[in-house]
Amino acid sequence: MNEILVLGATGSTGRRVTDLLRSSGHPVRPASRHGEVRFDWNDRGTWRPALAGADRMYLMVPDDLPVDPEFVAAAVEAGVRRIVLLSSGGIEVMGDERLMAAERVVRGSGAEWTILRPSWFDQNFDEGAMREAVLAGEVAVPLGEARQAFVDAGDIAAVAAAALVEDGHAGRSYEVTGPRALAFAEVVEIIGRASGRTVRYLGSAADYLAVMTGFGLPEPDVRAEIEAFAALRAVGDAVPTDVVLRVTGRPPKSFEDFAADAIWG
Repeated sequence: MNEILVLGATGSTGRRVTDLLRSSGHPVRPASRHGEVRFDWNDRGTWRPALAGADRMYLMVPDDLPVDPEFVAAAVEAGVRRIVLLSSGGIEVMGDERLMAAERVVRGSGAEWTILRPSWFDQNFDEGAMREAVLAGEVAVPLGEARQAFVDAGDIAAVAAAALVEDGHAGRSYEVTGPRALAFAEVVEIIGRASGRTVRYLGSAADYLAVMTGFGLPEPDVRAEIEAFAALRAVGDAVPTDVVLRVTGRPPKSFEDFAADAIWG
């Protein structure tokens, strides 16, 4: 039986996609630099062994890397006929050329494709880049009171798994969101109640510049990020979609439920 290759299988969405597929009886090849199947974007010697026997693929890359068109071409040549790409919402607004290029590569690959464009991950706060900020008691994001449709990684994985194993998703781009849009001030308040911690939100560009440069990031890089966030803020509040309900048959998880289930120690 052909297998489903899951890249980034130790990451927030990849491990959840792997678990969902396995629990449904689908054969999976979980691939990562340190996982069951070794895969490294920077080591081409790992590409073909990871692709061997796979006819579908969950495609994602770490934040600092592009999707290599030669890998996608090799995947199609090896027999991958369906690709589900993890992209992100708002990439045109924020000028994310890396992900815009990834989408172009997948659309032009010759395989069936589905693109996932999730909003901000809930798990950014307990597994990802903002965990340390939460534990330190200050979350700095220069979005003011703009509302974002935070989404749980489990819901993103459920949509991905459906697109990998069901028909009817080819050629679609899904804006994957949670059930409602929240301002960061509301988010940190919910986290504070669930964790028993005092967490403060710093939402101005000046706050973000001070915090990020204080961590040692170059000021020009931080100012470029501030410009991207300003473009996103100018779009206005995010509008939740019904993608999770429509694709999976169940409503998306609320941020309150995520925060209650998360481990904040």
